[in-house]
Amino acid sequence: MQAQFVHDGKAVDFTPTVDVAVGSIVIQGDLVGITKRDIKAGSLGSIAVEGVFDIPKDPADAEVYAAGQKIYATTDGIVTDVDAGTVYLGKVVNDAAATDSFVRVRLSQ
Repeated sequence: MQAQFVHDGKAVDFTPTVDVAVGSIVIQGDLVGITKRDIKAGSLGSIAVEGVFDIPKDPADAEVYAAGQKIYATTDGIVTDVDAGTVYLGKVVNDAAATDSFVRVRLSQ
């Protein structure tokens, strides 16, 4: 059997077991995406696995992030530059100062 095209892959199906709010980072093994809409528990939705997102930083995070830098996500949806115990999320596309409240990230798988 030959491979058959299904869709462009910019988003993939996701059915959560609990309600998930718009803008949530969803980690499924090594697959990481972000919800573009609220998804109710048990309802089919999708997560974006491509695109550029402004992702809030932890208010206590005084880190500086540079364009091109790899960024990771913790299981509670916090962005970090630490690759231990986290999942690769993508790359920073704009410098983020210590005082910035978000990091602009291009999702990469």
